[in-house]
Amino acid sequence: TPTVTFVDEYCAAYRELFDDVRSFEHLCLLHVGLISDLPRKSLPAIAHRVGADPQALHHFIANADWSLDKLREKRLALT
Repeated sequence: TPTVTFVDEYCAAYRELFDDVRSFEHLCLLHVGLISDLPRKSLPAIAHRVGADPQALHHFIANADWSLDKLREKRLALT
C-alpha cells in the first residue's frame, strides 16, 4: 500500500530484505510515523496515526522474520 512518496522510494531499497509483504508495509508505516508530528513516538501512537494495528507493529519490531544486521549492512552500503 503506498504511503508518502519519498518514504516509499526510501524503503524500496530495503524491499529485498523482507520476505513478507506485510513486514515491508510495516517498515514503511513505521517510517511515516517516525517523521510525523507526533509529540511521543511510541508504537501505539504511531499505529494510531498511520492507521495500523499496534500489535502488528510490535510484532514487526519484536518477532518478524527480518535481520537487523542485514538492514544495517544495506543502509551502510547505500550511504
